[in-house]
Amino acid sequence: MRQGGPVEPSGPPFAPPVKRSVTIAGHQTAISLEPIFWDALRQAALDENVPINALIARIDVARLAADPAPNLASAIRCWLFDRIPLRQ
Repeated sequence: MRQGGPVEPSGPPFAPPVKRSVTIAGHQTAISLEPIFWDALRQAALDENVPINALIARIDVARLAADPAPNLASAIRCWLFDRIPLRQ
């Protein structure tokens, strides 16, 4: 079981993308995201108590159901944005 507090930011909000390798459905792929999105993705994985690769795989399945399917990095950013409660 995962436990822990909030993920600490790993860099400034306007840092360039960082490429990381992840395994989705047994296949490795590289994803480029800005550090702020990697931080948010790690936090989301902690919040949902799942490994980050499992969360990315879940986002990938939802992405592939869209027509047209966006690229994976875009899908991750949109999924993360969609989790944020909007203020009115």
